[in-house]
Amino acid sequence: MITIKKIFFAVCGILMLGSCISPLRLPVIVKNAPIEPFKYAYISPTKELTSSSGETYGGQYGVYGYSTTKSVNPRDIIAGILIKEGFIILPELKSELSHETLIVNYGESGRRNRGLGYTIEVTIQFISAETKQLICSCTAEGQGETEADDIRQAIRRALDGLFHNNQ
Repeated sequence: MITIKKIFFAVCGILMLGSCISPLRLPVIVKNAPIEPFKYAYISPTKELTSSSGETYGGQYGVYGYSTTKSVNPRDIIAGILIKEGFIILPELKSELSHETLIVNYGESGRRNRGLGYTIEVTIQFISAETKQLICSCTAEGQGETEADDIRQAIRRALDGLFHNNQ
């Protein structure tokens, strides 16, 4: 009888914990014009973010632990994905290529508590270098072990939503 109670409470605990963790929100893609005519991209500079996580625990012979440090520069992640999608990344804006160039801007647009941590939401916008009109934008959130992981995951989810979902 005691074993059945333990199993019952364990299952209830798992179910309750599962209901507390909401899924990541789906990426939001806004397309005002097709992105396909553009073949160049200028990505606005971003700063590198370094974050760490760790854990300590005590034992009979002392305190032990570990830590992980990770860093990410959002521009590098965006550049890698755009290169993979066939874009040529320009180190500076060139007026003779403006009709085929997108200006890419990145920003963190929110945080949300989720489970035992939080998500970071990012928004990436694509602007025509020639007309200065918003071509499209994508917003997504990510959650990982560190803030660097959150940002990396959010950028990948946002751009995957833009390039691989037919919206």
